Amino acid sequence: MAKKKYFFNPASLSFEEVERPLKKKIGRWIVILAIAFVYGLLVLLFGYNIFDSPKEKALKRELAEMKFQYDVLNDRLDQVSAVLDDLQERDDNIYRVIFEAEPIPASVRKAGFGGVDRYAKLDGYKNSNILISTTKRLDQITSQLVVQSKSYDEVYKMALNKADFLAAMPAIQPINNKNLKRLSSYYGYRMDPFYKVMKFHEGVDFSAPEGTEIYATGNGTVVKVKHSKRSYGNSILIDHGYGYQTFYAHCKKILVKKGQKVKRGQVIATVGNTGKSTAPHLHYEVRKNGKAINPINFFFNDLTPEEYEQILQLSAMPAQTLD
Repeated sequence: MAKKKYFFNPASLSFEEVERPLKKKIGRWIVILAIAFVYGLLVLLFGYNIFDSPKEKALKRELAEMKFQYDVLNDRLDQVSAVLDDLQERDDNIYRVIFEAEPIPASVRKAGFGGVDRYAKLDGYKNSNILISTTKRLDQITSQLVVQSKSYDEVYKMALNKADFLAAMPAIQPINNKNLKRLSSYYGYRMDPFYKVMKFHEGVDFSAPEGTEIYATGNGTVVKVKHSKRSYGNSILIDHGYGYQTFYAHCKKILVKKGQKVKRGQVIATVGNTGKSTAPHLHYEVRKNGKAINPINFFFNDLTPEEYEQILQLSAMPAQTLD
């Protein structure tokens, strides 16, 4: 019950009850309520700007947890990337070297993604950079794993064909040369016997009497037989597969024909003195992917380590070619 208020009336020398009109009372309560509303609103706004609501606190905890999980995910991606780099390094510098295969170009391993923006749907958020960078890393690693998987499939096939590869490689000397005295000129720059100038000699010369047997140095197919009185004279080209070819020149008699399959050690011709030649000998080349390489690196089936070292020393000495 509201308390009554009184005032002293000097005319009647008595206390009389204060009477307030209803309209005035209502107006007073309206003012009080308005002040309370404004004050409450100010307190509420101040509180929301300074203190988080329970919902905001929950969202912030969730966001912090998400960022932490992304950090953990990126750490794991770093570990996966390091393992993948090691696999790629082993693949290019060990496995593919063993099988004489070219390493996979970095442009293929690190290939990006073309076309439209793959990450547009992840953009436009407060933490889009976290989502996009992590997704890009995951896509890149996935792409590299696909390339590496295909590479291992190729290496596996090469391993299955290892026996064929070893049989095809030109791994013996093309004529009987047990005492190593028949190698008269080596791979590299040598004096041309006709023009007396230094010229690059793309093979090795085996000096031997006419009629000495010439052997195929690896399994393969005869792809070219040429009879000529010029240049390399009577010659044979054998394709061994895996990028290898061998060339036999200045032959006297050729015992194979184009398209014929040959085995390592099979007699394919005899030593002659045909074409541009100063004495009976065999000019022998080993080619890899169409380019002549040093044949003495492929005589390992015939030589001991000591004999191989001796050939290396002899090959460094100046000499004149026979063709």
